[in-house]
Formats: sequence, C-alpha cells, structure tokens
Amino acid sequence: MLGPITIDNLDEATASWIEREAERCGIDKETVALHLIRKGIECEGEHSPPRLHEDLDSLAGTWTEEQAAEFINAISYLDELDKKLWQ
Repeated sequence: MLGPITIDNLDEATASWIEREAERCGIDKETVALHLIRKGIECEGEHSPPRLHEDLDSLAGTWTEEQAAEFINAISYLDELDKKLWQ
C-alpha cells in the first residue's frame, strides 16, 4: 500500500468542506479524501471525457430555406402544451 500523499495548494473552501464532512460522518479527513478520490476514479471510468464528434460537420448549414421551413413546420406540434398535464 502506498504511504501518505500530501495535497498542496488545496483551496480553503474544499479544505473546509472536507473537515465538515469528516465531522458529520465521524471519520478522519484522510478517509473523506480517500472516498472522494475513489469516487472520482469510478466516475472517470464510467464517464470518460466527452469526445468531440465531427461526423455531422459536413451537413451544417446545408439546408435550403425551404428545407428549414419544412423541418420547423414538421416539429411545430412539439411546441403545443397539453394543459391537462399542467393542472
């Protein structure tokens, strides 16, 4: 197991949050930090950084005004509200 790790330049707000969380949970600050690191690793694995997609770039700006109007007309029903749902 790796020994202690020091985190330099930790901002005051984060340090205070870790201290409050440690008190709230009845655990030490190191355990709180360890939980945060592990959670971050889990999230990173589940949600890798978003990839930029360029596969539709060739289509951007290619509609004629007529095609754009046809599309807007075709989806116009989505602007209608069902008042029964909002009662």
